Amino acid sequence: MTSTTRVSAPAGRGNAPAGADRVRGRSLVARSRPWLLLAPALVVLAVLMLWPLIRVLLFSLQDYGLPQIVSGETVWIGLDNYTEVLTSAQLWQVVLPNTVGFSVLAVSCTVAFGTAVAVLLASLGTVWRTIVSSAIMAAWAMPAVTGTYVWVWIFDADRGVFNHVLQSLGLQDQAVNWFTDRWSFYAIVLINIVHHGFPFVAVTVLAGLLGVPKELLEAAEVDGAGAWRRFFSIIVPQLRQVFAVVIILSTIWDFKVFAQVFLMPGGAGTNREVLNLGVWSYVESFGQNRYGFGSAIAVLLTLMLLVVTVVYVRTILKEDEL
Repeated sequence: MTSTTRVSAPAGRGNAPAGADRVRGRSLVARSRPWLLLAPALVVLAVLMLWPLIRVLLFSLQDYGLPQIVSGETVWIGLDNYTEVLTSAQLWQVVLPNTVGFSVLAVSCTVAFGTAVAVLLASLGTVWRTIVSSAIMAAWAMPAVTGTYVWVWIFDADRGVFNHVLQSLGLQDQAVNWFTDRWSFYAIVLINIVHHGFPFVAVTVLAGLLGVPKELLEAAEVDGAGAWRRFFSIIVPQLRQVFAVVIILSTIWDFKVFAQVFLMPGGAGTNREVLNLGVWSYVESFGQNRYGFGSAIAVLLTLMLLVVTVVYVRTILKEDEL
């Protein structure tokens, strides 16, 4: 009798391709699930933001004004609007210094003051922390238009509280129009921006402070570290991501600040010395009916914000990798 020996294949080997396909399929579904969940929001953002950005970009490549709106004619001029913007003395001598200088100062002051308020809130008890937090949130809830008009009234040349107090104290003989000078104009805008923006920084940093392990602070205090040393050596490294968020958002908001400048006396274009990029774009578009030129300014403003954001985020990510 002849016997036949059969060699069995290792268990599961014949099913390996099918199993691998199932694993890959599940992996693909797992990777795509977040995007499927985000899809509705991404579609809304594309309609509300991406398409308007594309339209602005197209307008910036055209000579687009009232004649083109009436006739419906499209006049493509390429990069001529960008050339005019970048070679304009108004940009380099007035608009860009106002925009960049003010945003740097506003972000620094807002983050510093908001952080100081957050430290104060963290040292309070639960009841007083709730009361003070509710009080400062009233400033954040105030619309930018309303807040701006309040500060305009305070510094008004005729009926302003500030001039009245200075005259009562004998510090000035007659009322001063603080909105005509470039420096005093932006000093008022700075106060307005810090007053309106610090509650967001304070509440955000406070949330991070409450999450810092108390053991680290107590150990540092036992080792003799003072309040400043504990803050910069322990708290700041722990809240690096929090500070990154508030700085990026504050930079975006303060770089493109509009209402707080536009609603000030002279800020709508009558005083060309106080224009920033946002207001300059609006004035050229809707004041001079040069929509193509104004769109080019808006595109440059957007690109500058993107560059600032990308550079700062990459810096934070590199520091985390070290």
